[in-house]
Amino acid sequence: MKIGILSRKSELYSTKRLSEAATERGHQVYVINPLLCYMNITSHHPAIHYKGEKLEGFDAIIPRIGASITFYGTAVVRQFEMKGVYSLNESVAISRSRDKLRSLQLLARRGIGLPVTGFANSTKFTNDLIDLVGGAPLVIKMLEGTQGVGVVLAETDKAAESVIQAFRGLKANILVQEFIKEAKGSDIRCLVIGNKVVAAMKRESATGDFRSNIHRGGKSENIRITPEERSTAVRAMKIMGLRFGGVDLLRSNHGSVVMEVNSSPGLGGIENTTGKDIAMMVIKYIEENAPKGNTRTKGKG
Repeated sequence: MKIGILSRKSELYSTKRLSEAATERGHQVYVINPLLCYMNITSHHPAIHYKGEKLEGFDAIIPRIGASITFYGTAVVRQFEMKGVYSLNESVAISRSRDKLRSLQLLARRGIGLPVTGFANSTKFTNDLIDLVGGAPLVIKMLEGTQGVGVVLAETDKAAESVIQAFRGLKANILVQEFIKEAKGSDIRCLVIGNKVVAAMKRESATGDFRSNIHRGGKSENIRITPEERSTAVRAMKIMGLRFGGVDLLRSNHGSVVMEVNSSPGLGGIENTTGKDIAMMVIKYIEENAPKGNTRTKGKG
């Protein structure tokens, strides 16, 4: 097979591992920076050009689209879909999962457990918004934030009010969520391929922080998840329309709740923690599911 990995840097751990696994399986692999792609958008012969050459003959692509380039990155994925190329995660699913508000609304509509979440445009009724999620301590998140950036823990109602007003003063869209104190600064990352959780790890925040992101100094360990958590992770992925991704869970007093669904999870932390070859699993899944034209969206949406 001819496989394209849409990634801005070939030396990134996840990109490198996927490339190595695909090469080991005998495939042709090309790392393509989506920002350097340019497209001919036409009805009969949609084309993608890259560094002066037309990209042709691809059987599958693996989008590794960073949050900061979601708009252009998904446009490139959509162009490949118009050409009938199989995408591990399709453009609509990536866009859906990247919109924090939309994804939470979709999950809530399907009965997935979530932290109590509030969203508002005006700051006139901030006190009521804070009460809506159970009061302080609470977590304030910028909708555009990723990897723990733009996430603040407000210890008091007054602090929460000040942070909300500051963010809104900067025209930032924010979510206000209950703080799951009983999680004790830890969460669970479930890695899902197809309809199966293939690996899971517990992440714990660094001393003095409440965010469990490993690249922020958090620690991780292998963990056995419950059947309910396994089912929740798979259901969350299906609702988003993703074939591959990470589902982050928090264990609360009212059961495990979904914090986020990630369409482009890093492989380094979970491979090193669990000892599993996730990259090879991804390539084998593509081999089984990527006949030419097997795409649901055909570039729509």
